[in-house]
Amino acid sequence: MTPRLARRAGFTLVEVLVVLLIMAGMMMAMLQILNAARTSRDTVHNIQETQLAGPAILDLVERDLRAIYCYGRPKDTLLRVKNRVVYGLDADSLDFVCSTQSLTPVLINAQDRYVRADYNEVGYVLRPSPADDNFLELYRRESLGVDEEPFDEGSYTFLHERVKHFDVKLFDEDGPDAEPIENWNTVQGDEHTGLPKRIEIELTLELAPRIMREQLEIAPVDKRTMTYKRTIRFPDYLLDAVAAEVRPKIPVINPPTGDTDGAAPPPATDGPTGSASNGTSELSAER
Repeated sequence: MTPRLARRAGFTLVEVLVVLLIMAGMMMAMLQILNAARTSRDTVHNIQETQLAGPAILDLVERDLRAIYCYGRPKDTLLRVKNRVVYGLDADSLDFVCSTQSLTPVLINAQDRYVRADYNEVGYVLRPSPADDNFLELYRRESLGVDEEPFDEGSYTFLHERVKHFDVKLFDEDGPDAEPIENWNTVQGDEHTGLPKRIEIELTLELAPRIMREQLEIAPVDKRTMTYKRTIRFPDYLLDAVAAEVRPKIPVINPPTGDTDGAAPPPATDGPTGSASNGTSELSAER
């Protein structure tokens, strides 16, 4: 091989740079395609998760309200709704007593076992999110059994961390012209006690990143909110029972009274016709 042919056997620097540039362009195109596919996957997952979370929360609230316990209870201990605003976001609270079984078992140390109750104090309350002031966290409060303070204390179960709006409106009457009531039974002697005709609940959630550490910046398509509404009407028989204020009472049986002292008790009867017993009949026949 001549020295001239040996010099032309390799690639020139320009050829190598051109190849590297082409490969870099192909890699950039592949990365963009993969990133777009991942973003689409996360967006679909977020939408599905939020679409399931919103109705699931409202189903839980409706189930508890449908089982509200009113028998033998004063009107001012049935339901309490407070109109609250936290960091400019609606964060109403809802408290009542219901007959649904406990979702969270309670440990009794004396018996070393977990128990559930058929009647519980239940509430829904929100607080600012520790991770982001733009969101609220929704919790479900539950207290085992019923005590003299049905709207306080209990254990809290986390429901959602990206709540933008939770509004509860109550109505004393049906119809489109009915005026909403923001507060219900919040102070002593409040005119709004007992149960309303209907309750309207509005819940707004924002989509969350699928993997917080993977996506450092949330894509604009993920910064969307979804609002869910639910209307709950109480049946007329329940409203009538609350209005009648039915109270359980142990009957008082007065002792029997007679006209003569020391008189023998009346003869026993053996049927609805009131005929005397066999012994009395034989005595009458002998006479």
